Amino acid sequence: MSAANAAVPPLQIAITTGEPAGVGPELTLRALALACSGTELRWPDTRFTILGDAALLAQRAACVAVDLPALLAGGRVTIAHTPLLAPSRAGQLTAANGAYVLALLDAAIDGASAGVFDAIVTAPLQKSTINDAGVPFSGHTEYLAERTGTAQVVMMLSGAGEKPLRVALATTHLPLSAVPAALSVDGLVKTLRIIDHDLRHSFGMDAPCILVTGLNPHAGENGYLGREEIDIISPALELARTEGIDARGPYPADTLFQPRYLKDADCVLAMFHDQGLPVLKYATFGEGVNITLGLPIIRTSVDHGTALDLAGTGQADCGSLLEAISCAVQMARHRQEAH
Repeated sequence: MSAANAAVPPLQIAITTGEPAGVGPELTLRALALACSGTELRWPDTRFTILGDAALLAQRAACVAVDLPALLAGGRVTIAHTPLLAPSRAGQLTAANGAYVLALLDAAIDGASAGVFDAIVTAPLQKSTINDAGVPFSGHTEYLAERTGTAQVVMMLSGAGEKPLRVALATTHLPLSAVPAALSVDGLVKTLRIIDHDLRHSFGMDAPCILVTGLNPHAGENGYLGREEIDIISPALELARTEGIDARGPYPADTLFQPRYLKDADCVLAMFHDQGLPVLKYATFGEGVNITLGLPIIRTSVDHGTALDLAGTGQADCGSLLEAISCAVQMARHRQEAH
């Protein structure tokens, strides 16, 4: 190892364990046990902080046959204990722990904002529990934007592999009826800027190519099936291209997701949640990663929910969480090298 490499400190990754009644705690333990045990260690230059209740983690470790003392003894994994606000049983939600879940997320955000963590990885939470606790909450993405003071963020999901399918969203958790009014030329240009910037700076791409869907069937059929492509999407793409962003389209969403189009694409920008994500989740579910672009910090997450029916059974697959950790490490390394 060169002196220059020796001077680079290990990456510090925080993992929030999410809803205590869900699979988040046990998936975190299984993923780190796979990554930090044995002879072939993943990410040897990375340290992990688990945010959660220590007693809950010990209980779930037993469910998935993880030797927690041995995992912690290795020196690469620590627990930042945050106590539950009420007893938690696998598969049984309680609103009393809604504030606990947010406390984990707040600690991770604060640590990343202060430079203590290079990235945060979030296990799934239950939106209903937080709302039932009296805190309006629409999702991780919106909460992260608010807490970091970020005017606009972009949700992007990514598959695994050397040339993964990536799908970003122009709108996120909105009723379908509200989507057309939420689209604007300015908003789409800002979204494309964020995608282009983060693909360059967090993924190391020199000239990312972004394919953009239309909103309407057949991309509006020249105005006969809607004018959003003519009045909003195409003008936004033209403006983005004047800034050096390789944004192409709008393409009909029902034919865009084919190898002959995707082979040159680094990301697809879909207009709404259920236009792009069903395709990605069909192709990559269980190995997908949810990434929030545009933040001053790095955040990745799993492509699934709390899976209450699997919690505590030891049957949940940690593949998506492992990919989320891998993606966070990759992004943090790119940013570390850039600085």
